[in-house]
Amino acid sequence: QVQLVESGGGLVQPGGSLRLSCAASGSILSLLIPTMAWYRQAPGKERNLVATISGGSITKYADSVKGRFTISRDNAKKTVYLQMNSLKPEDTAVYYCNAAIPTRTGDANYWGQGTQVTVSS
Repeated sequence: QVQLVESGGGLVQPGGSLRLSCAASGSILSLLIPTMAWYRQAPGKERNLVATISGGSITKYADSVKGRFTISRDNAKKTVYLQMNSLKPEDTAVYYCNAAIPTRTGDANYWGQGTQVTVSS
């Protein structure tokens, strides 16, 4: 089992910045460094991938956030971050942390409870 706890959401004006954190725990994390990701879900819309970071810190981003968001990780702290700059109203959503744990039958996905980000003047 893996537990994920997000923090850092809030209300910010357009053009502002926020940094989200996702603290992971679970005994499996002492054996491997999983790929982690941030997703977001706006009201009435499906959950979409924002950014991923592999165990080797290779990153990928959705086109909508490239150049504005940065995903990073601190493996010693078992924490993943999402630095969000130049925020836009369309970035408003609940942001979820995800961990993909490899198993014999495929990846097992774990999710945090989500943190609300609201971009508004």
